Amino acid sequence: MSITVVFFLGLFVALIGVIPPGLLNMTAAKISLKEGPGRGITFSSGVCLVVFIQTYVAAIFARYLSNRPDIVEILQRVAFVIFVLITIYFLVVAKNQKETKVEADVRSKKSRFFHGVFLSALNVFPIPYQAYMTITLASFGWMNLERTSIITYVTGAAMGTFVMLYFYIFFFEKIKNKKFTSQKSMNYSIGIITGIVALITLINILREL
Repeated sequence: MSITVVFFLGLFVALIGVIPPGLLNMTAAKISLKEGPGRGITFSSGVCLVVFIQTYVAAIFARYLSNRPDIVEILQRVAFVIFVLITIYFLVVAKNQKETKVEADVRSKKSRFFHGVFLSALNVFPIPYQAYMTITLASFGWMNLERTSIITYVTGAAMGTFVMLYFYIFFFEKIKNKKFTSQKSMNYSIGIITGIVALITLINILREL
């Protein structure tokens, strides 16, 4: 598979994971509004450094698991059940969620780069998410788990995260009063994303039967 395709796969997968308004992208937006876009970009750079490391660890873990098809088969079924339950949970919660705006805490005036590193390090979701997506993409033959492919994918994931944070930094002022940024919409977004992942997982399981 072309490294260009692998790069954009990493970018797209990461982009999907960062679309819902959350702590990282909303913090980047708030910093930009209060301290200027440059500080928001500095914060985002710290976030993306950690995402790069987390995605690399996830890809290495995926490569190890790819040599244990018995474990992968079990994990696929467990992941499918978990993603279905998460999807149902967030869709039900969103249905009953009052419209409240997501607020991000930006009181810290220390280096925004290390602020981004710290907050991103607290978010460990990208590791299992990227490990699973890497295994899935490899199983479809869309990428391999050789070093060059992994580095390309990881770079794409970091860039995808940065692109979405960049979008929040420069367009949040225009969308902050939209329903898109509400907690209810955020829950719906997460539910839809996990639903898509659950569907991909189901397709993958059926292909292997």
